[in-house]
Amino acid sequence: MQCERARERQDLLELAAVRTQRPIISVPPEDEHRVLQFRPRSQLPITPQRRTASEAIHRLEVANDLSRYERGREEPDDFRHRMLANVAAFAFTVALLAIGIWLAMSIAHLRRTQDCVLMGRHDCVQITPGQN
Repeated sequence: MQCERARERQDLLELAAVRTQRPIISVPPEDEHRVLQFRPRSQLPITPQRRTASEAIHRLEVANDLSRYERGREEPDDFRHRMLANVAAFAFTVALLAIGIWLAMSIAHLRRTQDCVLMGRHDCVQITPGQN
């Protein structure tokens, strides 16, 4: 009984020692928190191609101009063609979803059957009665 208590005390002391242990640091404490000073980069040489502010603003305006992507008003909007394309895309998505669900269910059924056979059972396949 006393031997068990002594072991428990020893375990508690070891746990306390583990909690208070710190890693051994080979670096002296004054070097532990060192602040590095970064020098600013040198100024870039001024080139004759430097643009003025008005040129930069003009370039931004040209870049933000979206008129080159607009369609002309002479072409009517083909609503029927767009709706047919949307219906075809939706049907394709539904078909992919149905095939994915069927595939997942058939793989799950095959897995259950294979697990049943590997366990050594003989009544793994479901037999449906014929219609009279």
